[in-house]
Amino acid sequence: MKKITDQRVFVQVEKAFDEPAETIFDAWLDTDMLSHWMFGPAVRNEEVLNLTNDPRPGGRFSFQVRRDNEILNHIGAYLEINRPSLLVFTWGVDIEPGDESVVTIRITSTATGCVLQLEHDMDIKWSEYADRTEEGWTYMIGLLHNYLQRHRNK
Repeated sequence: MKKITDQRVFVQVEKAFDEPAETIFDAWLDTDMLSHWMFGPAVRNEEVLNLTNDPRPGGRFSFQVRRDNEILNHIGAYLEINRPSLLVFTWGVDIEPGDESVVTIRITSTATGCVLQLEHDMDIKWSEYADRTEEGWTYMIGLLHNYLQRHRNK
C-alpha cells in the first residue's frame, strides 16, 4: 500500500509470521541472518562484500554488495530501537548522499506469532519508485518468512 502527500511518499507492507516477535526483530539486526534474506545470492544476483552493523540508537550500518560490476553500499543510522516491537532507521545508498529515507518497523505479538508492519517514508521526488519500493520490501519480507521457515524445519 502507498500513500502520497505533497511532500512525502509512504510505502507500507504488512506480513504475519508464525515466529515470535523477538525472532523477527533480531532478523533485522543480525548480519548473518541479513545475508540470507535481504542481501546476497539467495536474494538476487549479487555478492555480499561487507555487512557491518552497530545496532543501537545513533549507531550506523553499512551493507555493501556487488551487483554485476557495480558496488552498492546501503547505509543508514538507527533512530529508535525498542526490542521486540519497534525499529526505526534511515535508509540510503552512498552513491546518492543526502537522499536517505526513513524505515519504521513495528512488530506486534499475536497468539500464533507476530505481525510485521513496515513503513518506508521517502521524499516526494521518489514517488515514481513507490511501486517498485513496495514490491521490493514485499519480496524481501517474503524471503525472510521463507528463510525462517527453512531454518525452523532443520
